[in-house]
Amino acid sequence: MLPVCHGSLKIQTLSCEGSCQIKGPREKKRLPRVMTVPGVISELDDDQANSVTSDAPSSAIQDRIIIVANQLPVKAKRRPDNKGWSFSWDDDSFLLQLKDGLPEEMEVLYVGSLKVDVDPIEQDDVSQLLLDKFKCVPAFLPPDVLTKFYHGFCKQHLWPLFHYMLPFSANHGGRFDRSLWEAYVAANNIFSQRVIEVINPEDDYVWIHDYHLMVLPTFLRRSRMLGLEYQSKRGYIGLEYYGRTIGIKIMPVGIHMGQIRSVLSLADKEWRVAELKQQFEGKTVLLGVDDMDVFKGINLKILAMEQMLKQHPKWQGRAVLVQITNPARGRGKDLEEIQVEIQESCKRINETFGQPGYEPIVFIDRPVSLCERFAYYTIAECAVVTAVRDGMNLTPYEYIVCRQGVSESESSSESNGPMKSMLVVSEFIGCSPSLSGAIRVNPWNIESTAEAMNEAISMADSEKQLRHEKHYRYVSTHDVAFWSRSFFQDMERTCKDHFRRRCWGIGLSFGFRVVALDPNFRKLSIDHIVSVYLRSKNRAILLDYDGTVMPQTSHNKTPSAEVISIVSALSNDTKNTVFVVSGRGRESLSRWFSPCKKLGIAAEHGYFMRWSANDEWEVCGQNSDFGWKQIAEPVMKLYTESTDGSNIETKESALVWHHRDADPGFGSSQAKEMLDHLESVLANEPVAVKSGQYIVEVKPQGVSKGVVAEKIFTAMAERGKPADFVLCIGDDRSDEEMFEIISSAISSGVLSSNTSVFACTVGQKPSKAKYYLDDPAEVVNMLDALAEASDPDSLSDTGSEGSI
Repeated sequence: MLPVCHGSLKIQTLSCEGSCQIKGPREKKRLPRVMTVPGVISELDDDQANSVTSDAPSSAIQDRIIIVANQLPVKAKRRPDNKGWSFSWDDDSFLLQLKDGLPEEMEVLYVGSLKVDVDPIEQDDVSQLLLDKFKCVPAFLPPDVLTKFYHGFCKQHLWPLFHYMLPFSANHGGRFDRSLWEAYVAANNIFSQRVIEVINPEDDYVWIHDYHLMVLPTFLRRSRMLGLEYQSKRGYIGLEYYGRTIGIKIMPVGIHMGQIRSVLSLADKEWRVAELKQQFEGKTVLLGVDDMDVFKGINLKILAMEQMLKQHPKWQGRAVLVQITNPARGRGKDLEEIQVEIQESCKRINETFGQPGYEPIVFIDRPVSLCERFAYYTIAECAVVTAVRDGMNLTPYEYIVCRQGVSESESSSESNGPMKSMLVVSEFIGCSPSLSGAIRVNPWNIESTAEAMNEAISMADSEKQLRHEKHYRYVSTHDVAFWSRSFFQDMERTCKDHFRRRCWGIGLSFGFRVVALDPNFRKLSIDHIVSVYLRSKNRAILLDYDGTVMPQTSHNKTPSAEVISIVSALSNDTKNTVFVVSGRGRESLSRWFSPCKKLGIAAEHGYFMRWSANDEWEVCGQNSDFGWKQIAEPVMKLYTESTDGSNIETKESALVWHHRDADPGFGSSQAKEMLDHLESVLANEPVAVKSGQYIVEVKPQGVSKGVVAEKIFTAMAERGKPADFVLCIGDDRSDEEMFEIISSAISSGVLSSNTSVFACTVGQKPSKAKYYLDDPAEVVNMLDALAEASDPDSLSDTGSEGSI
């Protein structure tokens, strides 16, 4: 388990460089291991003094977070004498910048790899230096693993897939290579070992970044979130996953305002700005700043510039597209082809539209310093981003701040008047929704992109100013510190109750799961319940059917002779009020349990209810208008036709769509989509749309197993025989309503506080029940023990009538 409090060490601000000189063999230093528990907590003391649900305040001070990313926020270079390494902070790394949003007293540890190869002989010394001077823990990847992990699986498989590019052929993107996947897992495992070396699992937060390390959370906690029910909570998605709270939120990262302002104030930047203004005097500059990557749409941008010059000849000789291209991070045939294509386009356009002293495309294919890049931002009338798929992409944010200048007072005094900026951005980049004043384009549409570029540089200055001011307000207030602070606050909120749970490790390898349970959750002891059963006088026994006394996997759903015999014996005991509470229809339940004359049945989750075989059925629903079925059934049929193995069950009061026999992944996906569809079309109908184990059900409002339980308890109390023993067993979400009603019945006095309650779920899973049994076979064995313990003198004649 990785709970969510922090350690107690304080962070020290480091502004110096650290260096390491290797002088020969010496005693190796080991990174401190402060892990206080060996792996997953599977057993905890039941003593309340030591219980994780104790309300006593934690003594741990919440001030440590471990930030894990592919690369550490440090720069490394070999010493001039080649006898060691020098390290310094990488001020451009957002991992370093996000510290501005964390509490000042919080200690921050970084885990990641270095951009340089460190000889294995030097790795221990380098590790110790980085830990001591920079609070960094390096993960050293063997060269063969690094190549297959980063350039292989990350760049050849994950990066294209996350940009919606599929490997259509063996020559386009490549087919799946298992050795690359194995390297990805191996690299993630190396990262996990470095995290484990420094983590205090009871105290530390762990913040993992980016797609390079998607397996790392599995190694650390083994959790995944696919196919789960969710609900929206104050701007984020809340998941209950095996009893633990998982929060998912869209949180666009920002830029580091302080860093940009400091660069903007540098003298060499001002010199470069003056030089560029002179170079492009009388010209309107459009600017592109991109990595050399197949997804950045650089050639599309260049083609759009060509189209604009054709469609709007007035810009020939006046408009210039400056395209700054950062060195490629990846490699491969596709990248080489796009580079050639870009070069050919630039050459053709410049030959076609170029004039003495004028080139419409200025292609800068070399590393550009931060100062020079910001200088280009400052003189550009419009920034153009035409990525066909991209993540956040902070180029527009940097451009806006650079156009604003160091301060509003300085910028307003410049000769060109109030600040203004224009943006043409692809609709496929992450920052697009936050820039409402930008002109959004589909970069594949060359003509529309060309028109957008023309509109941007032709727009009135007053309109440019209004759009710029709006963008600057957002970008300057939603910076990287704001993002980091918001993320940490959300992490605190999501994790606040983790200490109050007991965690169990279940499964192996990638099927491993951590299940968080109430510390009092335990297996039901047959000996214990029998002893309490014998001492009680007024017993309420409520039994679910499918998954409880009947295995979910059984094709023949008719109860066995053994089950009939046990239920009959229990219901014939005059001290017992026994009910089968099921979602099944009343016809099948009454037929199956016809030998059990004294048995009560609540069918269709309690819409129909009868106290014994000789009593009439009661209709407990509040509404008998089933016109909503004419709306719901066509929707269900639509999904049934497209989902092999699914079927519709038509009940008297409800409709149920079953997908147990469908493909698990597709069936689950269709069920989630159907749930949303039905909730939408039935929004004004008096029904509830619920999902359960392999089902989606539409039923009347106000009908639930919880209502059934409340009616039974109330009727027994009104009869003067309130239940002093309650056994309630079920296996799915609908049965949780029965477990939940028990506590409210005690609070309202319907049940005595001295009532012996055995709320029991089937299977080890998060539940409102206090007890569990592993499977229906154990349930039947337990019920058989109770039937055997029944007092023969209290058994009634099975042929006589009796009801409450």
